[in-house]
Amino acid sequence: MFKELDPLLHSQLRLAVISLLIGLEEADFTFIKEKTGATSGNLSVQIDKLEKAKYISVVKTFKGKRPLTTCRITTEGISAFEKYVSNLKTYLNK
Repeated sequence: MFKELDPLLHSQLRLAVISLLIGLEEADFTFIKEKTGATSGNLSVQIDKLEKAKYISVVKTFKGKRPLTTCRITTEGISAFEKYVSNLKTYLNK
């Protein structure tokens, strides 16, 4: 039986962000933008959705006079990603 895929993680960009963060302690906005090839506006929207779902935490600071946005995956985000991968495997094993 197929299991439902988390619609929040089923978005290509949000899944890319979570996939990057799962292997890192944290990553800044510029790094994520470069790795995903996303536009700043789209990435901001998707990061906001992941933060509202408590899948990531976002800290906004300054590095000198430049803003620095740092993202970190949360325990909830790790669990959601692991469940997503597990549920996705039900589609692959049929």
